[in-house]
Amino acid sequence: MATFAVRYTYDQRADLQDEVRPEHRAYLRGVAERGDLLGSGPFTDGTPGALLVFDVADRAALDAVLAADPFAHAGVIADVEVRPWTLVLGPWAEPR
Repeated sequence: MATFAVRYTYDQRADLQDEVRPEHRAYLRGVAERGDLLGSGPFTDGTPGALLVFDVADRAALDAVLAADPFAHAGVIADVEVRPWTLVLGPWAEPR
């Protein structure tokens, strides 16, 4: 398994984001329930966006998850930064 920190930057179409958000969150809830998403949520200040932390088989699996996100389909994600991440301490670091 590989852990990735993903930063979404949203475009300025807040109305479209609001419209698609329930579907986006339902999708991510399913990803979390199958164990591939450790946590996600929007930034509370600055440039609109979110941080998502995934634990998936590899980068190809991550790319498939991101591509299927309803926000990606709606085109409201202006930029995606993906960084491999080594989790050392905390509840997420517990063996799974």
